[in-house]
Amino acid sequence: MRTTKIMSLAVLGALALSPAAFAQDADTASTDTASGKHFAVVGGVTLLQPKSGPANGIDKFDGGPAPTVSASYYFNDNVAVELWGAADKFNHRVRANGGKVGTVEQQPLALSAQYHFGAADNVFRPFVGAGYYESNFSNEKIDGLDASGDHVGLRTAKGAIGTVGVDMNINSTWFARADARYMHARPELSVAGSNTGEKLKLDPWTVGFGIGARF
Repeated sequence: MRTTKIMSLAVLGALALSPAAFAQDADTASTDTASGKHFAVVGGVTLLQPKSGPANGIDKFDGGPAPTVSASYYFNDNVAVELWGAADKFNHRVRANGGKVGTVEQQPLALSAQYHFGAADNVFRPFVGAGYYESNFSNEKIDGLDASGDHVGLRTAKGAIGTVGVDMNINSTWFARADARYMHARPELSVAGSNTGEKLKLDPWTVGFGIGARF
């Protein structure tokens, strides 16, 4: 149900923005340009999927969607720095021995440098990026992993993030975006508030779609 609501809001948002994005007269279309604009914001929905078998005794963290937002500053038409993060938490079901043993939430935030290929007014503009992120885990309810019944938690994940994506220009202001991100995530397990030294190899991929504006 939550997935359906998020996807529906994303689609409705895109439909609501489309008339404004395409409502240009001929004179504006011939003179306006995306070149030289230094700021951009993007709102959309992203699916995050950790890898399977992150640790002994854990089969999988189920993936899930969340709304995401980003703000970018362009030093020129090609080089930018982006602050990207989840506007809400990603929810994961933890599975072990073929069944559910708990749930956990996470909310990543990342700062990346990006390079956008081609001219600012090209219809399609692929880009790549690299940077640093942190992802905070909360509301861990995965006590089934510890035989003693003590609370099992996850420390904040920190590390490198890589991004690939493409912007599709609608006009000089509005654009659609599709992107994929990889996060090197090795959060440490804690039991009853104490570190265990065991790290989960979550290393999630994300796939996102959004609508952006530059100014």
